[in-house]
Amino acid sequence: MTEASGPPPHAVVTGASSGIGAAIVDRLLREGWRVTGISRSAPPIADPAFTPLPLDLSDTGAIRSAIAGLRPTALIHAAGLLRVGGLGGLEAEAGATMWQLHVAAAERLADALIPEMPDGGRIVLIGSRTASGAAGRSQYAATKAALVGMARSWAAELAPRRITVNVVAPAATETSMLLDPARRGVAARLPPMGRFVQPDEVAGAVAFLLSRDAAAITGQQIVICGGSSL
Repeated sequence: MTEASGPPPHAVVTGASSGIGAAIVDRLLREGWRVTGISRSAPPIADPAFTPLPLDLSDTGAIRSAIAGLRPTALIHAAGLLRVGGLGGLEAEAGATMWQLHVAAAERLADALIPEMPDGGRIVLIGSRTASGAAGRSQYAATKAALVGMARSWAAELAPRRITVNVVAPAATETSMLLDPARRGVAARLPPMGRFVQPDEVAGAVAFLLSRDAAAITGQQIVICGGSSL
């Protein structure tokens, strides 16, 4: 969506300090975007086109005031965490924490930013292949499945403004989340391709959805799984 003249497009990216979010920030900066990166701590990015916005997205009540005045071309919600547990051992607090970060934060961000977003803007939510269900990950899967329903609803609502809304849903991606002690007992499965998805591959899919070539793609979930869905 970068124009030949005029100001660069502006993206708000959550989870900007690590993993998939950091890869998306890097990709967009290289493609000429101006990026506001939301994370609990400011990432060490020394690019003049990058503005850090320290914010704990689990505090959904603080979101609207923190982003007041922003008028982005695109919103990418990549912040996430994984907590696992089987039936009989589910922790309500873990489920609530994931819902707040994955779903409620996306809802608050979109509700505040979309009225000011220019027509033709883009929303991309980072989901998960696990949204279709996985043993030991029911609470996580529920939040990621909710993103799909929310994205399709927003896509229908925003189609007259040509604002697209899509979900990019990777399988196990080689980030620090793979080594998170909170996922003990539920090991990541290596995709049939023999390697994990790379963060820059997810960032590439996001960049495509922000491009002019993807202007007619909306309400879709794009799964990046290395063959895991086959």
